[in-house]
Amino acid sequence: MKNTVSLKENHLFRRVYYRGVSSAGSHLVLYCRKNNLGYNRLGLTVSAKLAGAVQRNRVKRLLREAYRLHEDAFATGVDLVLVARGRAVGATYWEIEKSLLHALRQNKAAAAHP
Repeated sequence: MKNTVSLKENHLFRRVYYRGVSSAGSHLVLYCRKNNLGYNRLGLTVSAKLAGAVQRNRVKRLLREAYRLHEDAFATGVDLVLVARGRAVGATYWEIEKSLLHALRQNKAAAAHP
């Protein structure tokens, strides 16, 4: 099992946004950039414009769990940022998971190479 830590600092998020590769699913946008650290860093973004705190935290939990269960499908040594779209509020886990896997298939930088 891989080891993933949280991406917390604003400048790291900005670096992934501006220099990373993005791909989108219907419920989220996936940004990815190599970090050369040997482990992954995951950042989650759910805008306050989308919903109240309870719903935003639920979306974050769903995103984190979908990533955790499919962690092996992601490349090692990358920074990942998952940005929730408006549709993610009120979505089921299965919809979030399907959207994450769709975005991963589109993003060659994020996908693990067999």
